[in-house]
Amino acid sequence: MKFPFAGAFPAFLAMILAGSGVAVFPSGAQTSTAPLPVQQPAPPKAQNGQPKGQVIFSRSTEEDGQTTEASPEAARPAIKMADGPSAEDADREAVTYTDFDMDVRLYTAVQQIAVRALLMVRNDGKTPLAHIPLQISSSLNWERIRVGGHDLSLNVATLNSDSDHTGRLHEASVPLDQPLAPGASLQLDVTYSGTIAESAQRLLTIGTPEDVAMHSDWDQISVPFTGLRGFGSVVWYPVSSVPVILGDGARLFDEIGEHKQRLAGARFRMRLTVESPPGQGPNIALINGHPATLTATNAAENSGVAGIAAASVDGAILGFETPSLFVATRTAHSGENMTVWTLPEDEIAVPAWETAATTVTPFLQGWLGQRPRAQLTLLDLPDPEDAPFETGALLATAIRSGDPNQLNGILAHALTHAWMQSPRAWLSEGVAHFMGTLWIERQRGRAQALGTLEAARPALTLAEPASPGQSPGQPLATAISPVYYRTKATYVFWMLRSVAGDPTLSAALRAYDPAQDIGKDTGHSSFEKLLEQAGDRRNLSWFFGDWVNADKGLPDLSVESVFPSAANSGNWLVAVNLANAGYASAEVPITVRSEATSVTQRVLIPGRGKAVQRILIQGKPIEVQVNDGTVPETQASVHATNLEQPAASPSSSSSSQPPLPQP
Repeated sequence: MKFPFAGAFPAFLAMILAGSGVAVFPSGAQTSTAPLPVQQPAPPKAQNGQPKGQVIFSRSTEEDGQTTEASPEAARPAIKMADGPSAEDADREAVTYTDFDMDVRLYTAVQQIAVRALLMVRNDGKTPLAHIPLQISSSLNWERIRVGGHDLSLNVATLNSDSDHTGRLHEASVPLDQPLAPGASLQLDVTYSGTIAESAQRLLTIGTPEDVAMHSDWDQISVPFTGLRGFGSVVWYPVSSVPVILGDGARLFDEIGEHKQRLAGARFRMRLTVESPPGQGPNIALINGHPATLTATNAAENSGVAGIAAASVDGAILGFETPSLFVATRTAHSGENMTVWTLPEDEIAVPAWETAATTVTPFLQGWLGQRPRAQLTLLDLPDPEDAPFETGALLATAIRSGDPNQLNGILAHALTHAWMQSPRAWLSEGVAHFMGTLWIERQRGRAQALGTLEAARPALTLAEPASPGQSPGQPLATAISPVYYRTKATYVFWMLRSVAGDPTLSAALRAYDPAQDIGKDTGHSSFEKLLEQAGDRRNLSWFFGDWVNADKGLPDLSVESVFPSAANSGNWLVAVNLANAGYASAEVPITVRSEATSVTQRVLIPGRGKAVQRILIQGKPIEVQVNDGTVPETQASVHATNLEQPAASPSSSSSSQPPLPQP
């Protein structure tokens, strides 16, 4: 089997798309009004219960899917389907979730989920909120919402939004007796349930081939495998989001990133109960990418008694992630710094993955420290063609044998997440992609590694503003788009490698403590201090000011003129006049070459400024090169000037590909 995401930036594309939970295909426009009719399953009914983790569902589900209740249900306020949404986008953007306390029940034989959750929401808008918009997948039904111990009558609208695999959301507009003031918080007690089966409706609607669509949107509840990737794939927990559709530029990806950023720092608790047919209970549960201990009560297959498995997580803090839930039956294989959970037919491939982990571990230890902060979990997906998904130290992918170089590249990236565990997207994703390109450099040479950087640069240049005045862009410290927190962040680490040096950068990465980076102001990076303390205490405020804490776009460098002059004893002095038409400062290498040798020095060119560098070289100079592909520019990342042409009109050329290494 070929692994489409091994090695380079294009090679990581499948993982990038899977990490967002969607695939991108051309599409026409959808609307957020006049939704298509939705066929709803008969959801299980919830019985009254107590908040804060008390048992709230008194029921049992038979193998034929029928639900029996222990006592009659009390009358509740009506829940009506509205003709159209009553919430505005400004209301949806104002709601921030700061606390999840969830009781989740899965009934795998009938693909059903039933949830009661206590949610703490905060108004981060500028005006009071008279209503709180709450959304779940269109395959789920709101059953009850309470505020202050009182049931509320609800109007529920169906929105067209591709943040869910059905292409629609059910949005409840929760009326408040007293508007929620800006900065104020409110607890909501919500109950909902329904069926989560495989659905590729959003992709089929835009003309995606069915096999491609189903392998991209594989989220479902089933007996052998339950995978719920969260917002962007299936909205199985309450959210408040702006409706977006595939095909509308990068809006869906930006909304996914915005959702992750707004959840970062939220407290998360869950009690999970899984009811399965006799003898078919799961043996692994992963909540938000972390293994959770399952306590199982499984009766014999012929007993007719359903198996019950329970797990919980308490006091967790969400990072830059979507809450996710995986429950499956797999065989565990423990290896170096990772555990592989496989289907029986895939156990033959485990040694290849273990060998790859053993191969790349010393390389990662050299950069990141002796021990990872967590074990990497590899979860075997049901179908070998299913798109991979990663969150934190979890990689859900098909466990198949592959080319060793491909597997090494996959695990160089995936194991980095186990080492870093950062709640900051640019650190988590940026370092993982940085280590992936360093592994390419180690195995296939620097030119190949710089080629992977260059392959991603055009997308970055399209996203970046031409000037800070034209658009604020996305400061890397708070970036929500993958092109920033993956592509630009990888460039940033390559530049820091040149500016600070490998030992200093490695020392800062080793000293980084994600526990000290949770819930703090994301406007400025603490990583700057770590770098300054790890090295010669060089002031890096100019770098972080232009590249991390603010978005000043990309530099636009040019060689204005080159003046070589003979000195003495066969030496030549070369004066290089440089200009930067961009707003971001850049420290780049300048290399002067003669027939016999080459000399490289670094020069800092300020934004909207100029610089002159004088270099002494043995022998007559024949070429000057500015930048080597490690600093992204708007037009090109390598500038070569040929000095063998007449001095009156030197020829300068720019290349988008890094040159081959010179001897």
